[in-house]
Amino acid sequence: MFKINLRYWACQFLGWGGWSLLNLFLIFLFLGEVEVKPEKERIYYNSLVIEFLCFLIATHILRLILKRTNWIHLPSRKVIMLFITSVTLTGLVAYYGSKFIASAFDTSLTEYEKKERYQKAIDIEKRYGLYGTTYYLSKLDPIKDSSLYNKIQSIKKTGWTRNEKGVWQYENRRKGSFWFDLILSFILIALWLLIYFVWHYVEKEQKDEVDKLTLEKTVKELELKTIKSHINPHFIFNSLNSIRALVDENPSRARKAITELANILRSSMQVEKMETVPLQQELAIVKDYLALEQMRFEERLKVEMSIDENTLNLPIPPMMLQTLVENAIKHGISKHINGGFIKVISRMNNGAHEILIQNSGELNGEVNGQGFGIKSTEDRLKHLYQGKAQFKISNRAGIVESEIIMPVSMT
Repeated sequence: MFKINLRYWACQFLGWGGWSLLNLFLIFLFLGEVEVKPEKERIYYNSLVIEFLCFLIATHILRLILKRTNWIHLPSRKVIMLFITSVTLTGLVAYYGSKFIASAFDTSLTEYEKKERYQKAIDIEKRYGLYGTTYYLSKLDPIKDSSLYNKIQSIKKTGWTRNEKGVWQYENRRKGSFWFDLILSFILIALWLLIYFVWHYVEKEQKDEVDKLTLEKTVKELELKTIKSHINPHFIFNSLNSIRALVDENPSRARKAITELANILRSSMQVEKMETVPLQQELAIVKDYLALEQMRFEERLKVEMSIDENTLNLPIPPMMLQTLVENAIKHGISKHINGGFIKVISRMNNGAHEILIQNSGELNGEVNGQGFGIKSTEDRLKHLYQGKAQFKISNRAGIVESEIIMPVSMT
């Protein structure tokens, strides 16, 4: 919040200060060669300071009001109406506020010039010998009395004239300057407000984009955690079934199987919070799992590994390989009286990491019927690799093959 306020005030001072400096430059540019009285020069500077403070305060008050209205969430029609109303009211406050303060502190440039013109009118009267006469009552013919007529016109150019009673009256000869100054105030406030609106709209868009990405990331993390939470119970259930089958037949092997299961559970708990693990670490879990299953299937399960050493340190989603191997045994080998084989292949293929799990069996045209292993693999690859990874299952000559192709880099 402190940084935001500091940035805001820096923009305020730089913006309105820059406008004041531009005015100061124009004053020196047009009046630099004209001799200006020290008093008038002081009023010039004071007027710029007062105008700077009035516009600064007026726009700050406008900002406070806008924040209370929560304008950024209003419909566009109301924002346009708010823009027009804000420009009009703030422009009037800034313009008349600066004029009022300048008059109150006797630093009004308009009043000073008015007095200056008054003195000039008296000087012209004296110079032409009209001071103290009743020339203002004369009805002159511009042709017959051209000399006196021209003298009176010179007095009128100052804006001051005497009425029939000889009282001085002032008529501003530059009435257009009032409207110019007022419209200029509206334009300045409109530019300030336009910049303010655009700034906050861009900031809101950026924040919305960050929030959207954060939400998407959170959803993906939750989905991955949900997938992981299904993997461990699913695996434990199948492993316990295997151990149960060994308890009565061979207690010593059952004890060994429990040790293998403990190793697998320990490994799975260690990778619970990881998005990826090295293939070598995942293979250790798979080997423990296959050793456990071989105790149940004995000679009915044949295992073969073909692992390229260059792929051992490549990252893969944790428990994914174990889940597919488990899936192959459950839906392939366990359904055959004579068992079958399972082969795990890891290699590089055209710059990508390719993993193949081959097993005896038939798909029977129902890939989705293979259960949780396939669904979890598809989901995890989709979330982690943003569609850059491929996963497919094929069946040929009594062999079911699960193929995974992952980019070497996730970025």
